[in-house]
Amino acid sequence: AMRNMLEKYPKGIVACVSDSYDILRACEEYWGTELIEQVKRRHGIVIVRPDSSELPESLLQLLDKLGEKFGTLTNAEGFKLLPTCIRVIQGDGITPASLETTLEALAEANWALENVAFGSGGGLLQQLHRDTLKCAFKCSYAPVGEEH
Repeated sequence: AMRNMLEKYPKGIVACVSDSYDILRACEEYWGTELIEQVKRRHGIVIVRPDSSELPESLLQLLDKLGEKFGTLTNAEGFKLLPTCIRVIQGDGITPASLETTLEALAEANWALENVAFGSGGGLLQQLHRDTLKCAFKCSYAPVGEEH
């Protein structure tokens, strides 16, 4: 699926939920090994998206793994920066409190904020999400020929 996405979308920004397997394994074996040259050659940015995790530890582990595989630069403020071809988006578990804790942890670990975009998930809206409700609904629709 990851390779297919890179082939179908050779330029622009693409985000891929990457922990259907194991987020660190996905970064170690797929993004950072099998697909690394394809990611680097793209005309755009691949955004790795963990689906669920324990903040801020999991985000720091993810950045460390991507930094190990892709290398890092140092920005003008002295923080580590991934190459422009790879970034992370974190939406799951983001609340005002977790965002503050995560930003502090990023700074303490010397990671530039530019590496990560944050989404708002259900935590900022109602504090009701698939974990508190103990269910998730995912729907899709695809007409096939004349049948619906």
